[in-house]
Amino acid sequence: MCAVPAEPHAAPPKKGSPRVLTSLKNMFKVPDLRNKILFTLLMLTLYRFGAFIPAPGIDLGAVEQLKSSADQGGVLGFLQLFSGGALTQFAVFALGIMPYITSSIIMQILAVVIPKLEEWQKQGAVGQRKITQWTRYLTVAIAVMQSTGLAFLFHNGGGGFGNQGNNTGLDLIPNFTIPRVLLIVLTLTAGTALLMWMGELITQRGIGNGMSLLIFSSVVSQLPAQAGRVRVEAGNAALFMLLVLFLVLLVCIVFVEQGQRRIPVQYAKRMVGRKMYGGTSTYLPLKVNQAGVIPVIFASSLLYVPQLLVQITG
Repeated sequence: MCAVPAEPHAAPPKKGSPRVLTSLKNMFKVPDLRNKILFTLLMLTLYRFGAFIPAPGIDLGAVEQLKSSADQGGVLGFLQLFSGGALTQFAVFALGIMPYITSSIIMQILAVVIPKLEEWQKQGAVGQRKITQWTRYLTVAIAVMQSTGLAFLFHNGGGGFGNQGNNTGLDLIPNFTIPRVLLIVLTLTAGTALLMWMGELITQRGIGNGMSLLIFSSVVSQLPAQAGRVRVEAGNAALFMLLVLFLVLLVCIVFVEQGQRRIPVQYAKRMVGRKMYGGTSTYLPLKVNQAGVIPVIFASSLLYVPQLLVQITG
């Protein structure tokens, strides 16, 4: 018998080689994974493109003044963080994905007090589809209310949302008629519905966590402008210290997020026939932060509700 030569094995990675870069290269070698990544990037690009398309009937000159006022800080400067700047642009995606997040939290809270929702939660995939469908309906309702409030708010000069209150004379909707307001409300609501659909597409056909990726892209899109503003106003040393502080906070957040309390669990031994089973020990991982960032997102979405109600009621 002739000896069959052994197949050559892949050389192990060299010690100290950049494994992260190697993993990134290997991601694009798998066709399925590559398609998921490219599809996700395409959806995020479309989202960022829609964040700069203004709604119809808006005074673009007043929008620029409002944006410069929001860049100075204040509540409006904080709220535009979650919309990626689309709120001060009064863009098609001005509401962002926040109405969907709010409706999801409301549905989770209502499941405790409404027996029908609790029954749907126990039905598995069928019940989850029903809850998702009602979450979409509630998202559209919340988007209609918020877009109507924003129309009244920015017609009255932003309600003093700017840092110095110097934008009270602005009027983003000079022709404030019922058809024009209905068109703006329909545009912003349709933008929210489109974002909800794009987030679900990223979850199904992309790399997953579509809603979280949309929020992440909104927040990250503001970082270069903020860093450039710090560099101009305070210099390179302040920018370097800010980046160091950012990395330290990021590490601390990941540390707390991954932290867990392990509750030991001991399984008793049992005899089955002539064999002994059980007697193993394991643990129940209890996360330190069970709620995650949901309370922060929910609080930010409710932050400007009193201001909107004041502007609508006068």
